[in-house]
Amino acid sequence: MVSTTDFFFPLVDDPYYQGMIACANVLSDLYSFGIEDCDTMLMLLAASIDMTPEQRSWSTRKLIEGFNDQAKKAGTHVSGGQTVRNPWPIIGGVATSVVKNDEFIKPVNAVPGDVIILTKPLGGQVCVNFHQWLDMPEKWQRIESICTVDECEEIFEYATKSMARLNRVAARLMKKYGAHAATDVTGFGILGHSNNLAQNQLVACQFEIHTLPILRGMKKIDDHLNNPFKLLQGTSAETSGGLLVCLPADKAQAFCQEIQEIEKQPCWIVGRVIESNLPVSENKSFIVDNPTVIEVHPNSNFN
Repeated sequence: MVSTTDFFFPLVDDPYYQGMIACANVLSDLYSFGIEDCDTMLMLLAASIDMTPEQRSWSTRKLIEGFNDQAKKAGTHVSGGQTVRNPWPIIGGVATSVVKNDEFIKPVNAVPGDVIILTKPLGGQVCVNFHQWLDMPEKWQRIESICTVDECEEIFEYATKSMARLNRVAARLMKKYGAHAATDVTGFGILGHSNNLAQNQLVACQFEIHTLPILRGMKKIDDHLNNPFKLLQGTSAETSGGLLVCLPADKAQAFCQEIQEIEKQPCWIVGRVIESNLPVSENKSFIVDNPTVIEVHPNSNFN
């Protein structure tokens, strides 16, 4: 049995999308094992006692609808859960699958020569923060010279839909193309999660990250503010980010091409697994000096 639990405070204004994002993030841990099908889900919910009864009723209903609809899209269902009262709304859940040992990909078998693929752009959480600054004039004025309101709204809409996008197709393709290991990129950023993955490999190796696909404008704003979010250092947190997948080098292009064909969204080769003369216990990930930055432009090609 493989089971995962996670929950969130609100990230976006729309509670329906917040429910979708929460469900997608809960499922991503299963998907990182190449488990495409979730047997059942539980919902963890907190209704806000600081809202008026009308606000609480509407927002809670929308959170539930978004979570349930996303679960159905993922081919599963919510069979129960727990609801409490709390000052802030919370939405999350538990995802469970029962699988045989040969039906999932253990995140331990990367080998030197593998390439590392990322299936969603970085910078989603940074975009959420900047969008919140629209309601904070003293903060927004720090970036208004390099980012218009319309630009912020456009990239925020794309970031929201990206966070709500399931990693299910990538999970299926991991099996098809013989992935050796994977993880999802969330709160520890691409460096933190790739480092955790490297440390769990059975052979001595290092993960070299040479490319960072970042949502349009996010690096420019981070640079303008003297890098408080540390996007280029790889420690910027993500929510419902992409899968970071170690694949044989000769399968990587086909994997990326099929993601593009099915989901109409890009994914990228962002690194490689290299040999190490150090003990396995000293496996690590690192970002090269002056990594290649790919500016990811928003699109509306979401299923």
